[in-house]
Amino acid sequence: MTTDPLVVFTPSGKRGHFPVGTPVLTAARQLGVDLDSVCGGRGICSKCQITPSYGEFPKHGVTVRDTALSEWNAVEERYDQKRGLKEGRRLGCQATVQGDIVIDVPPESQVHRQVVRKAASARDITMAPATKLYYVEVTEPDMHVPTGDLERLERALKDQWDIDGITADLTILTRLQTVLRKGDWKITVALHRGHRDTAHRVTEIWPGLTDDRIYGLAIDLGSTTIAAHLCDLRNGTVVTSSGVMNPQIRFGEDLMSRVSYSMMNPGGDKEMTGAVRNAINGLTEVIATEAGIRPFQILETVFVCNPVMHHLLLGIDPVELGQAPFALATSEAVALSARDLDLNVMNENAQIYVLPCIAGHVGADAAAVALSEEPGKSDDLVLIVDVGTNAEILLGNTSRVLACSSPTGPAFEGAQISSGQRAAPGAIERIEIDPVTKTPRFRVIGSELWSDEDGFDAAIATTGITGICGSGIIEAVAELRIAGLLDPSGLLGSPEATGTPRMLPEGRTYSYLIHDGSAEGGPRITVTQGDIRAIQLAKSALYAGARLLMDEMGVDKVDRVVLAGAFGAHISTKHAMVLGMIPDAPLDKVTSAGNAAGTGARIALCNTDARAEIETVVGQITKVETAIEPKFQEHFVNANAIPHKTDPFPELSTVVTLPDVSFNTGGESEGGGGRRRRRRA
Repeated sequence: MTTDPLVVFTPSGKRGHFPVGTPVLTAARQLGVDLDSVCGGRGICSKCQITPSYGEFPKHGVTVRDTALSEWNAVEERYDQKRGLKEGRRLGCQATVQGDIVIDVPPESQVHRQVVRKAASARDITMAPATKLYYVEVTEPDMHVPTGDLERLERALKDQWDIDGITADLTILTRLQTVLRKGDWKITVALHRGHRDTAHRVTEIWPGLTDDRIYGLAIDLGSTTIAAHLCDLRNGTVVTSSGVMNPQIRFGEDLMSRVSYSMMNPGGDKEMTGAVRNAINGLTEVIATEAGIRPFQILETVFVCNPVMHHLLLGIDPVELGQAPFALATSEAVALSARDLDLNVMNENAQIYVLPCIAGHVGADAAAVALSEEPGKSDDLVLIVDVGTNAEILLGNTSRVLACSSPTGPAFEGAQISSGQRAAPGAIERIEIDPVTKTPRFRVIGSELWSDEDGFDAAIATTGITGICGSGIIEAVAELRIAGLLDPSGLLGSPEATGTPRMLPEGRTYSYLIHDGSAEGGPRITVTQGDIRAIQLAKSALYAGARLLMDEMGVDKVDRVVLAGAFGAHISTKHAMVLGMIPDAPLDKVTSAGNAAGTGARIALCNTDARAEIETVVGQITKVETAIEPKFQEHFVNANAIPHKTDPFPELSTVVTLPDVSFNTGGESEGGGGRRRRRRA
């Protein structure tokens, strides 16, 4: 048994043991971690910057001490003095492994930058924004009528716009006199009035009539990714969208791991809060640059997020969310300013609105999906599934709406998968396996060509074939089942049982070879028995959550299914059904809503009436707590089979016939674990 230190890289989840003194960059290269370097490890290019994390990591099974990496050296010191390193960063080529360590590779250090697939969906939104611009002409001061500039601005707004009452904080007051005089007593003011406010708040001022437009951010703060849409507050147009990885991944890939980190590391919650706020500041800067605007023009932001992200964004320790009764600090909508959250890139007076949470495990992101998809207004019974690291599930119609969350984990995002990676150019995103020859064809992100089409090699020359992302692994597992290479219990067959040499022995189990890039210096991409198990666990949690809601509703089938989130737009409905991610339904009744949570955030950003509506709606939704429901485990176990052990899938059977195969010949355990039983002598 090795005593070498364990090195865990996030967000990839790749890990391995390395001798003391191994440079982090060397460890990354040996594990196939996407860590950039162009200077050959001489500490010149800074491309290999990494962020080490210290403390207790139950998810990874390690305790990281502050001596886990070598001390700061002269090369790093020189680079920091000349060009600057962000706080907490190290150079991967200089820092060496001294003990067990968890290392985050930030997006800018990755060769293959992730594609955050949460683009804005087309949507007509009735505009009723909280923040608007008003041009007014203010009377000049008169020593015989002693009133202040703010009061005369207030009177002008009343006379010219019939606006009653304004407030302004010190940052506005310190500039007001200068701006009024520069504009010759003509001024444009940005006023914010939320649906619960009694007065308008001055958030920005310009001399004269300004040509500046004002903008708002709709931010979907997810466990794995942070996606933002920059919207013009005059007409709701999405000017640009962008996203980054949530840097909290290094503290734990799933929500409960982050709660555990907070429990076991004093100050851990503040560390995670600082990390996510810094990421939002960075994302704001990027999105403003992409749009060609000045960040101070961003005057409003709406957040949607799950309960743990909600608390960590607001600076609230999420410890209570890790244990029954899963109490929220507040379930109501929260309104505050950018300064309150240390969001210092957007306008300092920007107003923040966080949608209400539904329950301790069902957050503002689920509320945003409800606002976008309106299950309570549906005549037929609709199941809405927002697939992510933590799945949000809604079931309802005009009579009743139910909601729950299900801890699917990061496997659907490509993490915890042997050849897995985030969605980035070069990642396999689509795959088909010929049921006769058992050979695959696939597509990678960055090219529309399939691997067996002319021109494919040229099309991917710059990216290569680097791994398999979430949508790819889902399709791969479903295709293995359709091709008869995977049995219902989740076991992969041997070369002899399946008739293909693509089934490779791997210890006591087998893996399926998708692509062998070793000849070109690329990775060998396979689907292993461990990968199958990770997907089984994720899809079982998702299906079990949906079944709990169906039990509560007293039904065995739904009329239609809506797939929301990044996966909704990128997974074929047939493969989702074959895998058993969702209950059986006619495939033409399974549709995609795109990023429904992001759409809900945009609706709330652009329409204050929608904020009032969702605050009412969440109080009418029935919450089902999966963590304490006795039947969840039963549903989970039955859902391990592909597509399911007991539930029939009659609609699926009209589209595809799944081979009746079994590779459990007595030497393999059931349930997809893939370990051979020991034979008695």
